[in-house]
Amino acid sequence: MEEEPMVIVVGAGPSGLAMAACLHHRSIPYIILDREDCTASLWRKYSYDRLHLHLVKQFCALPHLPFPDSYPTYVSKNLFLNYFDDYTSRFNITPLFRRRVESAEFDEATSNKWIVKARNLDSGEVEEFAARFLAVASGETCDPYTPEIEGLKTFPGEVLHSTQYKNGKAFKDQNVLVVGAGNSGMEISLDLANHGAKTSIVIRSPIHILSKWMIYWGVKLVKYIPFNIVDRGVAIVSRLYYGDLTKYGIRRPEKGPFFIKAVYGRFPVLDLGTCSKIKSGEIQVLPGISSIRGNEVEFNNGKTHPFDSIIFCTGFKRTTKLWLKGDDYLLNEDGFSKQSPPTHWKGKNGLYCVGLSRRGLFGAATEAQSIADDIHNLLSN
Repeated sequence: MEEEPMVIVVGAGPSGLAMAACLHHRSIPYIILDREDCTASLWRKYSYDRLHLHLVKQFCALPHLPFPDSYPTYVSKNLFLNYFDDYTSRFNITPLFRRRVESAEFDEATSNKWIVKARNLDSGEVEEFAARFLAVASGETCDPYTPEIEGLKTFPGEVLHSTQYKNGKAFKDQNVLVVGAGNSGMEISLDLANHGAKTSIVIRSPIHILSKWMIYWGVKLVKYIPFNIVDRGVAIVSRLYYGDLTKYGIRRPEKGPFFIKAVYGRFPVLDLGTCSKIKSGEIQVLPGISSIRGNEVEFNNGKTHPFDSIIFCTGFKRTTKLWLKGDDYLLNEDGFSKQSPPTHWKGKNGLYCVGLSRRGLFGAATEAQSIADDIHNLLSN
């Protein structure tokens, strides 16, 4: 007979796997639910071919299993998937797949447990699960977001979200517009240009562009030098290295890159070669879109350009609040933790969140360990 679960984990991406491994390590029985048919579905099914981890591997390993020494400093998508497979095998993680959570509510009246109702996407039936603790690990990158733009439905060409893009082979010689200048948008633009597409990218807001070595040394130095000095120093080095980018349509924020990451959760752009292609004119920078009429896209500067395809690299929304009932303490309306460190992962009535504090893989790993320790201590009392 299976042991009754003490914890329900929602999500089998990196955060959910980290949570499961930490509970396993503490010998705490759990179940893990995921709406997809595999672990780490964003990496496995919804990411582009050339994707690599943007931080050195030491900052991206999940708890209790470092990356193999044979892995390169910046781990590729395929190697990361191999690591996930080793991880699930090592810690005997067996998610219940194709379970879409429809509600989760704490039953204070009778059982003092979390009651989670999930639809089995194979049978169509709603299944009910109960446990004393609930860990929300459904991820920051939960549901692809495409903004509403006047006339988008009249566009006759291909319209993709970044989660649907694999590589630029099919776009050779096309006029392609990339909307969004985060890391995905900048790297997909580079990939398109490398494959011979006539590439343009919409950059509306100020962004910090940093190289791998700037980020590496910034993260190293912040351990020994005050945060604000490192932040300011990295911004100055970037300005010196890349020069004045305003003539290419790129503005820099007033605050430093690490400050913006810490306060707003926005990563600086890791430059993998996009910047030089912008400077050479191979990639054109355009302002925000005002409207679309057929294949003509009008921009906020009044100019119009024709395109064959549009790729939206406009991020994600989280739908946690649609199914998580009765929580007005832990998560905000956008599905991120609204509590302050160091216990930003802990809610009320045994509710936890892992990987929802905009701190990346490293944050999710440390949160998973803290949550497992907290549950262990509560069960020991």
